[in-house]
Amino acid sequence: MGGDFAPVSEVAGAVAACQRWGCDVVLVGDEVILQAELAKHQTDDLKISIQHASQVVGMEDSASDAVRKKKDSSIRVAFDLVKSGVAHAVVSTGNSGATMAAGMFVLRRVKGIDRPAIGTLLPNVKGMTLVLDMGANVDCKPLNLQQFAIMGSLYMQHVVGIKAPRIGLLSNGEEVKKGTELTREAHQLLLETKLNYVGNVEGGDVFNGAVDVVVCDGFVGNVLLKVSEGLAVAMTSMLRSEIEGRFLSKVGALLSRSAFRAFKKKVDPCEYGGAPLLGLAGTGVVCHGKATPLAIEIAIRQAYEFASIKIEEKLAQSI
Repeated sequence: MGGDFAPVSEVAGAVAACQRWGCDVVLVGDEVILQAELAKHQTDDLKISIQHASQVVGMEDSASDAVRKKKDSSIRVAFDLVKSGVAHAVVSTGNSGATMAAGMFVLRRVKGIDRPAIGTLLPNVKGMTLVLDMGANVDCKPLNLQQFAIMGSLYMQHVVGIKAPRIGLLSNGEEVKKGTELTREAHQLLLETKLNYVGNVEGGDVFNGAVDVVVCDGFVGNVLLKVSEGLAVAMTSMLRSEIEGRFLSKVGALLSRSAFRAFKKKVDPCEYGGAPLLGLAGTGVVCHGKATPLAIEIAIRQAYEFASIKIEEKLAQSI
């Protein structure tokens, strides 16, 4: 119920996921509103049910208030369903801070993990790069960055299928002496691990395929995410303007239409679903507040696969 277009996009995405993937989905929120929205879709033979929740966490709500004062909010009730075994994973388009806080309060953290992180897959020229943290932890300690790297490596191994993921620490230069006190100390901790750690990387390495996992604090990660999303939109818009303004460009565009469609699909955030909440003792996926039905459909599939792998158990064994 917390997304920008809730519950229209959420319901449409859930129906699509059930139709395409055979998922069993519980819609959590105001029962009357959800039933009315669900009635707009063909749901015969689909495994969709509704769990009533009387409260909604807004973007203006603090994470702590959302957890402690709104005990019947849709996000809190959703995580309660996972804790009780009724559900296996949570997908949320609402307040990401409140989603993480609710997950930590209800499901707790994996033993040994100081702070869970939000991981986001971004496209690069060779495939995908996982960046974490993307906003859950603005102020980090070196130990947090080391643990983010461990979580990111496990995710890329077991979810994406990369045997020995290359780990990079985001800094303002590749040299060891570059960066802040945080990154310099984190660099030393990462050298002590058995990870495939390649050292400091720069912003451009997120997109050139040099590494599979990029580690940073949540402040830097969130800025990187917003800049990346804005750049993708701007590039698409500028490309369209150039093509529409020139005759030869229009001819070229007609000949390259399939390539342009493929490019737009690759940079479209909706194609990548949601971001896993790594480090929780359970499965949670958070989507953009403006997530489309397609993004939600993909996020539900991700949550299904993520829960099946039980990565939290593998993480507990690695810490």
